[in-house]
Amino acid sequence: MSEDREQERAGARGSAPRPVTAAARRERRASARSAADAERGGRATEPATGGTTRARTAAATTTTPKKGRPTPSRARREKRPGPFRRLLRFLREVVAELRKVIWPTRRQLVTYTTVVLVFVAFMVALVAGLDLAFGKGVFWLFG
Repeated sequence: MSEDREQERAGARGSAPRPVTAAARRERRASARSAADAERGGRATEPATGGTTRARTAAATTTTPKKGRPTPSRARREKRPGPFRRLLRFLREVVAELRKVIWPTRRQLVTYTTVVLVFVAFMVALVAGLDLAFGKGVFWLFG
């Protein structure tokens, strides 16, 4: 930005320099708020120190609507259904969940099964080979 514009902006803001510390910035904001409230004809609700006032907290509590009825107590426990009804409910929920499952086609099932069996056979062969190699190495070393 050019120096002319900076000087114009500084002149528009007033002759006061920019505050450097956080406390000075808070004080400047508070004084700007109270000046704006004075222009509107109202009263500032926050003092220049930046703290909250009792008037603000009182206003917040009086505007909060009260509950119309008390919270129900937890002393009243619902009766649990018998074990047979719970078992039936469990089975119904299991069937409902199984209906949501996307079942694989026969071709996908055969493919996945083949892949798993080949992988398991490979891992068995690898572990058996390492076991045999380490066994022979130990017998050679200590035998």
